[in-house]
Amino acid sequence: MSEPEEQQPWAVLWPHAVQKEALDMAARLAGQGVRAGDRVLLTGENSAGFVSALLALCHLDVSIVLADPQLTSSQLTRMIDIAGVRWAVAGVTADRIPLPEPSVLDLDSAGPPPAEPPDEAISLDRWEARKDAVVMWSSGTTGEPKAVVKSGHAVLENSRVTGTYMGYRPDDVLAPLLPFSHQYGMSLLLIWWLTGCGLLVAPYRRLEPALAAVAGAGATVVDGTPPTYHGMLTLAARTPALLESLREVRMWCVGGAPLNRPLAERFHQATGHPLLDGYGMTETGNIALTLPNLTEGCGNPLPGVDVRVVDEDGTPVPAGSPGEIEVRTAGRLEGYLRPDGGLTPFQGPWFKTRDLGRLDEEGVLHVFGRMNAVHRLGHTLYPEYLERRAEECGAPVKVIALDDDRSGAVLVFFVQDTVHDERVWRSRFRESLASYERPNAVVTVAEFPVNRNGKVDTAALREQAAAILKNRTRSRDDGSRAG
Repeated sequence: MSEPEEQQPWAVLWPHAVQKEALDMAARLAGQGVRAGDRVLLTGENSAGFVSALLALCHLDVSIVLADPQLTSSQLTRMIDIAGVRWAVAGVTADRIPLPEPSVLDLDSAGPPPAEPPDEAISLDRWEARKDAVVMWSSGTTGEPKAVVKSGHAVLENSRVTGTYMGYRPDDVLAPLLPFSHQYGMSLLLIWWLTGCGLLVAPYRRLEPALAAVAGAGATVVDGTPPTYHGMLTLAARTPALLESLREVRMWCVGGAPLNRPLAERFHQATGHPLLDGYGMTETGNIALTLPNLTEGCGNPLPGVDVRVVDEDGTPVPAGSPGEIEVRTAGRLEGYLRPDGGLTPFQGPWFKTRDLGRLDEEGVLHVFGRMNAVHRLGHTLYPEYLERRAEECGAPVKVIALDDDRSGAVLVFFVQDTVHDERVWRSRFRESLASYERPNAVVTVAEFPVNRNGKVDTAALREQAAAILKNRTRSRDDGSRAG
């Protein structure tokens, strides 16, 4: 008996071909009892089934609760309780979903045939009018993740504006190397549907086969996080033919975390293409994006999106000065769900992002990171702003600030470098940073740790920094006693 033929690990989906599967799934879900207005959890790895399920749920006019498939049972339980979820469409085992078995539907299973013939075409019209069309959880970088409620109009209008601004075409093949179950990935699915182009579904968590899929599919637009592109350059250094195989890509887009200058410069030098940085949030959708002919910072704010930068008192600062980014956009949230399931409405019109950035004289937005001010030696410092300045010395840098009774804060600089030692970096920082900005400790690492969202895991770096400083303090104390 011959061996079964191995299934291709990727596929290109086109809207006209997916529509029948999505309509069949909508009919099956309706046959199970799913009704307009129900809260339905959607979770699973990237797959054709996930795409069909998203479209089916939009067509049924339900309130979609997006969940990362790597969440624990306790995290899913909390989400389900807060959001009042009645159903789940999942690509994970049923025992991870704390709902009665009949309420958990397998998105990768064909299931029973629909009781009634499906509609003729997927429609997003009713879902667009829904105030609680989607519930997504914020990243939690400044505390406990929040349940963000957005209207269908906010989500779809931001997708339309983004697609037009970026110039997506019906002959494009989009390749999102990031999870569909998050704001960034979901927005690309909707842009794909609205544009009518191709969509590559690939094993994005395994970069080497994912890039092989990009090449094999002739993908033209790739989206990923900074660690995705760092990994790509590492693979290209081992296999130079990789970059030649990706020649069909016309736009390389990056988001999800601040892009550091060394990575951007390395990528451009290796590929001849710029990394097109973007800035957005779960609460607001896309805010600013770069274009092939405008690659400064995060680009200009999208049409219809207003951005201002303010000081600690909420007063707009002059062009070029850093401060907190505030946004006014039709893509903004309706509000946050409270633990009891009630809605705390957004009090606008300006959304405070808690991100540090500046608008230059040309109106281009530059984003440095979170507004995590620390006070050190009588000065107010922003670690993310320090990172951007430190990176001018030639490598990616993450700055971790820890409380200190004497100075206010101690700083540990993690430098992504396997060539130079800490003494070299201390010398470089001494030349470019003021005395009160310089690190108490410098640590070189081959790669920064990342979390499941593809962002640098600052919690892991914080634990490492605390351990390093504790060991150094113990060593000094032991030396003093010995003396």
